[in-house]
Amino acid sequence: MKHNEKKEQHLSLFLEVCSQNEELRLPLHTSIVMFLLSYCECKSFKVFMVYTSSCSDAFRSQLPVPVGVSWVQLEDLPQLVRSCRLPAAVDESGRLCRAGLAVVLRHIIIKTTEEDPSRKDVLELLGFKKTCLKACAEVSKWTRLCEIGIPSAVEEHLLNPTNQVNRLPPSILTLEQRLAEPVKVHNDDKIRRQKLQEQRLRENEEKQICEASLGPSSQTSDGLELRAALAKLSVDSAPAAATRGSSEIRKVKTTALPPLEHVFAEGLYFTLTDVVLLPCIHQYLVRCSLQSHAARTLHQLPRLLRWYSRVREVPGVLKAAKDCGMILTVPQVPTSSLQETSGPDSPVSLLQQEEDEETTPQLAFVGGPRPTMTKLKENGIEAIFTLHPCPSWTLPWDSLPKAINPTEGKMSNIRSTRKMQQLNNLVAMVSKLASPGCTVVDFCSGTGHVGIVLAHTLPDCQIILIENKEESLVRAQRRSTELGLKNISFFQANLDYFTGLFHIGVALHACGVATDMVLGRCIQARAAFVISPCCYGFIQNAVKFTFPKSKRFQETLTHKEHMILCRFADQTAVQLPPERRLIGKHCMGLVDLDRSWAAEAHGYTVQVMTMEPESCSTKNNMLVGRPPQGIAQEIGSSQLETLVHNRSCECPAERLQDNQS
Repeated sequence: MKHNEKKEQHLSLFLEVCSQNEELRLPLHTSIVMFLLSYCECKSFKVFMVYTSSCSDAFRSQLPVPVGVSWVQLEDLPQLVRSCRLPAAVDESGRLCRAGLAVVLRHIIIKTTEEDPSRKDVLELLGFKKTCLKACAEVSKWTRLCEIGIPSAVEEHLLNPTNQVNRLPPSILTLEQRLAEPVKVHNDDKIRRQKLQEQRLRENEEKQICEASLGPSSQTSDGLELRAALAKLSVDSAPAAATRGSSEIRKVKTTALPPLEHVFAEGLYFTLTDVVLLPCIHQYLVRCSLQSHAARTLHQLPRLLRWYSRVREVPGVLKAAKDCGMILTVPQVPTSSLQETSGPDSPVSLLQQEEDEETTPQLAFVGGPRPTMTKLKENGIEAIFTLHPCPSWTLPWDSLPKAINPTEGKMSNIRSTRKMQQLNNLVAMVSKLASPGCTVVDFCSGTGHVGIVLAHTLPDCQIILIENKEESLVRAQRRSTELGLKNISFFQANLDYFTGLFHIGVALHACGVATDMVLGRCIQARAAFVISPCCYGFIQNAVKFTFPKSKRFQETLTHKEHMILCRFADQTAVQLPPERRLIGKHCMGLVDLDRSWAAEAHGYTVQVMTMEPESCSTKNNMLVGRPPQGIAQEIGSSQLETLVHNRSCECPAERLQDNQS
C-alpha cells in the first residue's frame, strides 16, 4: 500500500492566469507549458492554475484547460512559489523550486522520460548533447530570444495590436532571419554529401523528362532536410540502408558542398525550441490574419510560414495543440509572397539595424593597462582597499559536521583548504550583517558550499540557494538533507525569475557580469551584499547595464579603456611574474571600485577588501555593501508578501518593459 502511495505522488506545477479587460486569459508561457505537457502525455505533475480572488467561476470555466487541473488563489500559494515568477515546479519535499520557462520545460521532459524511457521522441527534444535552451537567458542571446524576446513581443502585440503596416516586432524578424542562415549540425558533412547526391539525381531525372518531351516536372519536394527530420521523429520509420556514396561525391571539397537549410528552428530536427515558439507564432499569425494588412505582413515572413507548416507535420503536434485549444491552420499566402523582400523596411534591413544598435564591437587591445591606470590616477582615481575587519576569524572546522567540510568532496587537499579560507571570509562578513529572522540568498550557489555553511552557522536565519545548473542544486539539496537542515530552500532559476525580497545577498566567485547581476538584484531588494567577483575578463556590456558603471568612471574612461582594465584584472595567476600579478590586482581593485561607486549612487556604503589570507584565491577581492541605514529592517513580512504578489501578477509584456528599464 505504501508503495502504491509513493507511486501516486506528484510534483506540483504552478501556471499563471492573467486578467485582461475583466476577462481571464492564458499567458503564452502558460500555453507553452500546457502544450508540452500534452505533447509528452506527462502525468508526473499536479497542475495548478494560479488566479486572483476576483476571478469568478464563470470566467474560469471559459478557459481551455485540461480536466483535472486544480485552481489556487494567488494568496494561497506556498511561500517558495510566491518568491518567483511563474511557471514554477516544486518537488515532493516542498523545498526545491524550479522557476522560469526554459528550466520548467526541460524538467518536464526529464521527468517524462524517467517515467517512460520508451519516449525517446520526448528526450530528443533536448537536442544534441541535451543542451537545448540550457544556457541561461542572461548569457545566451538565442535563449533570451526564445524564452523572453518572442513571447513578450507577441504578448505585447496581442494586448496592443499595431496598425502600422510593415512594422513587425524585431524579435519576429530576428527569427525570420535566423531561419535563413545555413544549418550547422553534428555530422553535417555527411548529410551535405547526401544532399549533393540527391540534387544530382534529381537533375538527371528532370533532364530525362525533358528529353522525353513530357514537360517539366511538377513534383515538388522539401528535400533531404525535411525527410531526415521527420524520419527521426517517426516511430515506424526504418533506418536507411548505409551507402557509401559515389566516389565522385566523396571527392567534392567541403567548401563546395550545398548548405543545409532550416527545417525547424534549430536546424533539421524538432526540439524544445520549436515547442516554445509554436504557441507564440500561432497566436501572432492568428492575430495578423484578422488585420487589414495581413497579406503584406505575411509577405515578409516566408521562412516562418514554412517552419509553421512543417511543425504541423510532426507526429503528435496537432493533437497536443487541439488539447490546448489551438487549431493550427496555415494562413493562405500567394506564391509570390514567398520571394525575398527588400527595401528600407524589409526583415533583413530591420534586423541589421537592430544588430547594429545592440552589438558591441570586438575591441582590439594594444599595449598594456598602464596608460589607462595613469589616466585614472591623474583624475584622482586609485584603487582603495579597506582593511579586513577580522582577518584571523575562522569557522570551527574540526567540530563542524563532515558533510559541510569541502574536504569531503572531490577537491584536492590544496583546493579544499583554499575553499575553507574563502568560506571563512564570507561567513565572517555575513555574520556581522545578519540578525535573527534574516533571509540570506546565496546566488550562483553551485553545490552549496556557502549556503550550507550559512544555514548551519545561522540557524535563526532563512537561507535560499539559487543556481541555474540542476545537477549542482540537486547535490546541494542532498547534502542539506544529510545534515538535517530545516532553514534552507533551493531555486533552480535564472536571477530574473527570483522575485522574493531578502536582507543579505552573497556570492562566491560570481563569474563576469554575474557579479553585476547579483549587485543589481541586491540593490533592487535594498539588501546588504557580500560578493567575491571572478572572471573579470568575461565582463562585457549586457542588456541591463553597460561599463563603466559609475558616473565618475564614465566621465574619465571610454568603454574600451575600461575593458582593458577588465582584461588585465584576470592576470593574477600564481605562475605569472610578481610585478604582473600586482598590476592585475590593481586592475581588479579599479574595476570593483567602479562597481562600488555605482552602488553608492543608490545610497549604499560599500567597502572593497582583500580576503585573508591573500593566497586563498587569485581572485581575492570582496565587496561588502550596506543599504541605507534601517531600510532592510523596515520591510516587514506583510510588505514582503505584498511586493512578491505584485511581481507575480505582472503580465509578460510588463515584465519585458521592466527588464528593458
